[in-house]
Amino acid sequence: MNGDIALWLIQDGVITGAIYALLALALLLVFAVTRIIFVPQGDFISLAGLTLGTLQLGQVPGTIYMLLGGGVLVAAIEANAALRAKAPARLVRIAAVYLLAPAAIAAFAAWAAPRKFDILIQMAITLALVVPLGPMLYRAAYRPLANASVLVLFIASMAAHYVITGLALAFFGGEGLRASPISDAKFDLGVLQISAQSIWVVGASLACMLALWLFFEHTLYGKALRATAINRVGARIVGIPTEFAGRLAFGLAAAMGALSGILIAPLATIYYDTGLMLGLKGFVGAILGGMGSYPLAALGALGVGLLESFASFWASNLKETIVFTFIIPVLLWRSLVSRHPVVEDEEE
Repeated sequence: MNGDIALWLIQDGVITGAIYALLALALLLVFAVTRIIFVPQGDFISLAGLTLGTLQLGQVPGTIYMLLGGGVLVAAIEANAALRAKAPARLVRIAAVYLLAPAAIAAFAAWAAPRKFDILIQMAITLALVVPLGPMLYRAAYRPLANASVLVLFIASMAAHYVITGLALAFFGGEGLRASPISDAKFDLGVLQISAQSIWVVGASLACMLALWLFFEHTLYGKALRATAINRVGARIVGIPTEFAGRLAFGLAAAMGALSGILIAPLATIYYDTGLMLGLKGFVGAILGGMGSYPLAALGALGVGLLESFASFWASNLKETIVFTFIIPVLLWRSLVSRHPVVEDEEE
């Protein structure tokens, strides 16, 4: 390996690391607020990439059926809860949020698909179709288990992942799709040739991280999420509903996953199950960051991207093994330096 090859590998590592950083932040956000290891995080990448690719083909994406079906399911759950609580006035809001709004989005997407609008409009449609699936998933799959153990929540996450993957396979098929780049421009920087799409990836990731920082530091909703992450019981005592915090966390996670899918769809072919491996690498980045600090999670994800890039050069067949094996010494070190309080079993 010479210096030129190292620069190329660093460039690739930074680009993939930027995507992993978004996923790591989303996973950390959901875990901090809800104690859920959000396995389906990567599935939003697949859904967004496949949706964008389908729109660019002038076809109606299967995501609209997932949105409509999810809306009907959540509306039924919420309506049942409202009737049991003897609050029929809530039915109007439930119908507007979970039935009329998804129907309007789906109708517009079906109308716009064959017209092949500008790529920015297609990206907006993709976000509108995919992002609402996050809060819907929380309400249908996780909210009933809000007080369950982390293990039960993890099992629910695995089940949700397989359901979403199966639906993606049914609606999009097993063939992969690749979207057109936002721009075909390329720039020479020494020995490197940087594509405009790569700049979009890194720039959008940095902008998203900045927006998250501003959201957490300067908005009431962001401070509510921070309070819930720090102390769920205390947040509930001061009037912050944990259900609202969960829906908001899942909405933000879905938005970051969808954005990641839109950004990488022009760089790689997206399949119905592509997101799982990407999500796991984002999880490795969050683990390297300690699962407690957003800046460290982003740096850990960047390290995963660089490690994967160099591993693909030295041993391409083993790059996945190298990436996932790297967390073992980190976990061992954290186990040695962390305190493990002993909790005595309560007598029945």
